[in-house]
Amino acid sequence: MRSATAHEALVAAQSATPFLTARGISRHFGKTQALEGIDLEVGADELLVVLGPTGAGKTTLLRTIAGLERPDTGTLSMGGRDVTGLDPASRDVALVFQNFSLYPRWTVRKNLEFPLRAPGRKLPEAEIRRRIEWAAQLLSITRHLERDASRLSGGEMQRVAIGRAIVRRPRLFLMDEPLTNLDAKLREALRVELVQLRRQLATPMVFVTHDQAEALSMADRIVVLSEGRVLQAGTPREIYERPVSPVVALQLGQPAINLLRVRCEDGHWLSADRTPLLRAEARGPAERILGIRPEHIALDGDDGASEGVVRIVEYIGPSTTLVIDWAGERVHVVVPRQATLRPGDRVRPRIAAAHALLFAPEARAGALHLAANVLAGRESPCRPDPSCASQPPTKEMP
Repeated sequence: MRSATAHEALVAAQSATPFLTARGISRHFGKTQALEGIDLEVGADELLVVLGPTGAGKTTLLRTIAGLERPDTGTLSMGGRDVTGLDPASRDVALVFQNFSLYPRWTVRKNLEFPLRAPGRKLPEAEIRRRIEWAAQLLSITRHLERDASRLSGGEMQRVAIGRAIVRRPRLFLMDEPLTNLDAKLREALRVELVQLRRQLATPMVFVTHDQAEALSMADRIVVLSEGRVLQAGTPREIYERPVSPVVALQLGQPAINLLRVRCEDGHWLSADRTPLLRAEARGPAERILGIRPEHIALDGDDGASEGVVRIVEYIGPSTTLVIDWAGERVHVVVPRQATLRPGDRVRPRIAAAHALLFAPEARAGALHLAANVLAGRESPCRPDPSCASQPPTKEMP
């Protein structure tokens, strides 16, 4: 009998083995390049979240993995087998869409039975009943089995949609922003349930979203997607604490990371108005973009530190968010809720040097401007020359 340590090592090794591998995946729609050279892996027991704004290529990526789109270039393999040219049915994946994709006049039971009665499956009636009862119990919808889908709440409908996926016992789950149409409290509850469900089933899952809370709370790993390209992949902590660029840094964090143009002079990084922000301990370009998250700015600067003026105070439950005019910029600072500050108060901000990020100065150009506007909902994420291409009509997964 294996020891607990040996068993844990075996499980870890199995989880680390990629079930899904994508290499060089590209896809065009006319002049619009939806995906460009996508490389990613999904472990055999892993929940991978693909995070990006609307138009980043998330749905196209899922459809390509499912076989609903054929890549222009690149390869896909599942379980060590090349599936690039296989049709959707041969890939044995389940795709859950943002809309519930239920037949409203059918009962919950009939909706759950639908994928099990697809041509070619030929499951015995006893097996179909067993799977339906198993899924209904797992998703807490047993009491709704004989109810028409049109009489369900949004959360119940989404549970049924997920149930239709799990009764098939697929090799891979693909989730296309399945919680977006639900209210905030229900989204929070269901994302916890989805994580627990995936662990129980021990089936890999690719979950795409534009919601940073879903990405941080659900993911084993995150892939940040922008304009059809992978910008960074890593654990939620790695992406949050060590983003490779301002565009990635802006994807996570609420309030968003502060980005300030700085210049190195006399051993200090100075802001645009020449306010000393922190010591410069590394050599490199004289100009950088300083990234610092709001929780890593304290208000205990010494008497020699420059002053800032509090403009806005937002009380958000366990913490308080301040908007401060400082160093020629408007910065966000998160402080404990016990802090008693008012608009007009003068403070002395201090950056926690250990958490400061220095990015190449060119990052402050068009790409950064685009990312900020996309995340604020003010601009389309499409590239300047082609217009956004609408996705082809969604096909029903087998």
